[in-house]
Amino acid sequence: MIARTGAAVTVLNGFIRGSFAAAFLVAALGAPAFAQAPALATKPPAAAPQAREVFLTMRDGVKLAANVYLPDGPGPWPVILTRTPYLKDGKLYASIVDPGRYTRAGYALVVQDVRGKGHSQGFYEAFVPDIEDGYDTVEGVAAQPWCNGKIGITGASAMGITSNLAAVAAPPHLKAAYVIVAPNETFTTSFLGGVPKEKDTVGWMKMQGVGDDVIARAEAGSVRSVFTDRAGPGAALKYVRIPIWNVGGWYDIFNTGTIYNFEYLQNHGARGARGNQRLTMGPFGHGPISGNLAYPGEDRLNVVGNDDIRWFDYWLKGVDNGVMGEPPVDLFMMAAAEKGAYSAKNRHIAAANWPIDYRETRYYLAANGALETGAPQAADAMIAYRFDPANPVPTIGGANLTFERGPMDQRPIQGRADYLRFQTPVLDRDVAIAGPVTVELYGATDGPDTDFEAKLVDVYPDGYEALVLDAPIRARYRHGRMPDEVAVMTPGAPEKLTIDLWNTALTFEKGHRIALHITSSNSPRFEVNDNNGEAPGEHLKPRVSANTVYFDRDHPSALVLPVVYLDGR
Repeated sequence: MIARTGAAVTVLNGFIRGSFAAAFLVAALGAPAFAQAPALATKPPAAAPQAREVFLTMRDGVKLAANVYLPDGPGPWPVILTRTPYLKDGKLYASIVDPGRYTRAGYALVVQDVRGKGHSQGFYEAFVPDIEDGYDTVEGVAAQPWCNGKIGITGASAMGITSNLAAVAAPPHLKAAYVIVAPNETFTTSFLGGVPKEKDTVGWMKMQGVGDDVIARAEAGSVRSVFTDRAGPGAALKYVRIPIWNVGGWYDIFNTGTIYNFEYLQNHGARGARGNQRLTMGPFGHGPISGNLAYPGEDRLNVVGNDDIRWFDYWLKGVDNGVMGEPPVDLFMMAAAEKGAYSAKNRHIAAANWPIDYRETRYYLAANGALETGAPQAADAMIAYRFDPANPVPTIGGANLTFERGPMDQRPIQGRADYLRFQTPVLDRDVAIAGPVTVELYGATDGPDTDFEAKLVDVYPDGYEALVLDAPIRARYRHGRMPDEVAVMTPGAPEKLTIDLWNTALTFEKGHRIALHITSSNSPRFEVNDNNGEAPGEHLKPRVSANTVYFDRDHPSALVLPVVYLDGR
């Protein structure tokens, strides 16, 4: 077995270690449910028989285990690295990765158990040490006789996060990355609009046996702090110096992170990163989508094909294969996709950057549940409803991980006064959108705090209400989520709340309708607001709130869409 000690490293400050540190950061950040490996079995599985197990020593003396797969013939070779909390020798990893795919392409493959997992020593801290450990692993691999000093890193979800954290550490021998469905930071993906994801974040912590007191502190992650900023890569993207190909899904839990990582690095990144990024976005979620829509051959989480090999061939071997002569962005423009009636307007679009050029177009809420392109003229227009936290609106689809996800039909949500539907007339032409979607909502409540939630919906001619995007905002965060921006509402006073629905690319086809649904809950996707203004950790009595949505000339509530004109139309 190979062990390396005394790795030459640059000390990276800012990450704390130890069991208390791990518990504190989980509490502060809200552990992202998607990325955590299941609890270890009593005895980790034996090392894969076709692999050579090696141990690399980190800067604090902890040894991390890795499987090494080498090509036939003499080396040294370029290396592709993956760092996983899901056990390098476990059934999950073995079912999705074929080591021979890389070795046949002339790469050594290194699959490492992260600290505290599988055969690796140390205490598992859910990404806390993965900047330092990523750096030390890359440089430790580079010193091995079978490595030629050129290393790429890859992985999906949790392995995508460890890839990004290694990239921000900027180890000298890391030359490129291929990252699939990974976030930018948990601050935006686990706390949308400041609202914790109940089932996919809080629920995961409960399954891991985390105490109620720790879960209560975790909800403090709704407010930005030094601890939330440590959930990378976030602000640390400025330190990335390598080309990264990001792959994401429109219905994925990390939709916004995949896009932001590309957008920042491509346009504002450091030398080596800027201008050298790629982005692929497909019509899939963090697992198979549910409902009556399907994108045959496209709705797979892993749409790599052979692109990762081509990417690494160019950056690690210097093969002039044309990969950098292709458009940087490949986005899938979704269209009508009911099972058995797949539209030919579903297609890939190549672009020079993201977002592509679009016209910000407002669809204003109007009387009788209408959405209109003309600004409202009425002096008074509003709808009031009572929101009872004991009777929340049920979740049907969305960007979920642990339960049904994707463009599910919203029609089962019926007979509720606290669920408002607004929609356009039947479209007489296609309306294509690509880019960020927001809702500018003027709302009021009779108490100190409440939630407002918005859904973008594609209404089919047969009435199917396909969920496209959804997100909430907690009213106290309407001005922002820095500590000095948090403010309770003035009872009865309408204020503007901007809801970030993330990005998409979709053609609302002729004969469909564009719809916006407004409510105040979406459970168990999001934590239900008790409407009492309690701070995290407090336990005040829930209250029924009287909420009002305004759409008059002084309060022009609107759905804001990034309308694009493709093919000259």
